[in-house]
This record gives sequence, structure tokens and C-alpha cells, in this order.
Amino acid sequence: MKLYGDPGSGSTRRVFAALYHIGVEFDFELIDLFKGDNRTPAFLALNPNGMIPVLVDGDVVLWEASAINLHLAEKFGSDLLPPGAERALTLQWMFWAAEHWRQGPPALFGERIAKVVMGVAQDPRVIADAEASIRKFAAILDAHLEDRRYVIGNKVSLADFDLAATFTHLTRTHPPYAEFPNVMAWHQRLLDEVPAWARTRDEVEVRMAALLAPPGGAQ
Repeated sequence: MKLYGDPGSGSTRRVFAALYHIGVEFDFELIDLFKGDNRTPAFLALNPNGMIPVLVDGDVVLWEASAINLHLAEKFGSDLLPPGAERALTLQWMFWAAEHWRQGPPALFGERIAKVVMGVAQDPRVIADAEASIRKFAAILDAHLEDRRYVIGNKVSLADFDLAATFTHLTRTHPPYAEFPNVMAWHQRLLDEVPAWARTRDEVEVRMAALLAPPGGAQ
């Protein structure tokens, strides 16, 4: 089993978290988007979209982090995908994350990280629209989490990883999550109680420190 991705990517992080939580052994190959690794013929043969992550599991080649995590949970019988009605609820929140929750954060990444790396001016209108989207959907999640430890009751699930991935660059993109105390408390529980999630946070920080370091190590 081999995973292609980047530890600094929130989508790759979701898959890392599932792999670590389940306890799966795998090989990893870095695909550096800033160097164009995702546009090589070899990588495009795996994912014609040129996006990460990609999982190769024998004859199965999967892209889209949520699809990869569903495959892993089902293959290894993980409780990250609970049975019965809770399975449907897990899928509901994963689809909600894709359709709504993750619309604003990537825009902030583009404005406050990617453009900075490329030396391009930020667009205040894009930032304002992204923050408005984040506030709209964070209010929904905050209300849902008022009487729950995790998104699906009291046990961590794939839905938590899908939703928490938007915290990957919290200190760099500055989304307005601090306005939503239940959301903030939930994510802190993930870091405190789910070792796989804390491990991926540490890996993100190592990767981003290297990526954002001044050329030549200048201070």
C-alpha cells in the first residue's frame, strides 16, 4: 500500500490520520505541489486531476481523501466508520464537509499562504467571502457540537477527520473559528484524545516550517 501526498496538505492529513488510527503499514511518496510534482506524466497517470492524495492498494488506485478513508475503514473493519444509522450520519457530515465546510478554508490558504509563497498580492474580497462562508457553516457545526464530544456522539469517526482538516493551517490562515467555542473545544479534544490526529499536526508543522523557510536559511 502506497500513499502519494504532502504532509502539509489538509487532505493528505486526513488520510494519514486514518492510517495511523487504524494502524496500517504503508509507503509514502512526497508530491510537492509547489515544485509541480503533481503535473508529471507519472502522477497524472494515477490521478488525471493532478491532485493529492492518491492511494495505491494493489490493483486499486483511489483519489479523493474521503473515498480513500472509506476504503481503509471498510477494508480493515475500523470503528472510524460505525455501523447502522451512525454510518449514514458519518457519511452525511463527510458530504457536508465537502459541499459546504471546506469551501472557505482553501480560499484562505490560497490568499494567505500560496500567494505569499509566490509573492502575489492578496485579494481582500476573496478573504472576506471566505470568512463569511466559514462563519455561516461554523455556526451550524457549533450548534451540533453543543452536547456532543465528537461529530457522531462520543467516538471519533471519519467525519471528525474530514471536518478537522480545515484546522491544518489555523495559525497561518487565521479562519474565524475562535468565534465558535464548541468548535474550538471539539478540535482541542481531537488533539488531546486522538493520538493519530496530534501526530499529523506535528507532521504538518515540520513540513510547513521547511516549506516557508527563507531561501538559503536567511533570518
